[in-house]
Amino acid sequence: MKNKIAKLIAAMALVPAMLAGCASSNGTTETTAAANNDSAAVTEAGEDNSLQKVLDSGEFILGLDATFKPMGYTDENDQIVGFDIDCAEEVCARLGVKLVKQPIDWDTKEQDLDAGKIDCIWNGMSINASRQEVMNLSEPYMKNEMVFVVTADSAIASQADLDGKTVAVQSGSTAQEILQNAGLNITENALATNVECLQQLELNLVDAVFMDSVVANYEIKESGKDYVLLADGLEEEEYAIGFRKNDQALRDKVQEILSEMKADGKLGEISEKWFGSDITTVK
Repeated sequence: MKNKIAKLIAAMALVPAMLAGCASSNGTTETTAAANNDSAAVTEAGEDNSLQKVLDSGEFILGLDATFKPMGYTDENDQIVGFDIDCAEEVCARLGVKLVKQPIDWDTKEQDLDAGKIDCIWNGMSINASRQEVMNLSEPYMKNEMVFVVTADSAIASQADLDGKTVAVQSGSTAQEILQNAGLNITENALATNVECLQQLELNLVDAVFMDSVVANYEIKESGKDYVLLADGLEEEEYAIGFRKNDQALRDKVQEILSEMKADGKLGEISEKWFGSDITTVK
């Protein structure tokens, strides 16, 4: 009986210590959670680590439609090449990181960017209001014009001749948006790439293609196909690089390096390689 009483007294004596231990444990947990919340709040408050993240990873992931000649496309050796690619390679060399070329679906490019699958969209991307709203765009680096392309033997000589005709255009492009808002009496045939659009034109499955003049002129020059650009296009545009809305540090550093490349002649050298002259507009 005495032994039982002694054990009971000893057990009761341990209760305060156990309660103190629990309080100490809970207090530590709450302090740690508060610290984590404070850290998250700093980030949410506007800390921009976009540039540092690229530097730390050693990679800069560029998203592109890998059929968009001559800006970024897959060549006969299954290598992704192009004007934009050469520019990005030089930017990465000066940053001290590796360029990763990531083909994407152009129709879902904004989602891929927001999801963090890529660090930027750099592929002859035209500036428009909707893209300015959802992306942090660089300064324009090249001018472009949206034009109609037809075959040399086509009876279509102007926009007026497109009445009732079928026009192919890349889905998700500014060309598609412009075409839809032009008020023309046409049938639109939206396809995944400009390459497919031109193939449809060559097979006489469409009457014209609406696309970027930069791409159209390159295709005519390189393919030797009898394509003709109508004199009356619809709209002039400019190309820019798209970053996530809050990635200001990364955007500004790439812009800074492009300006350096313009000043030291490297950007002009790359442009001459692809277009025969320096047609860039970087300041």
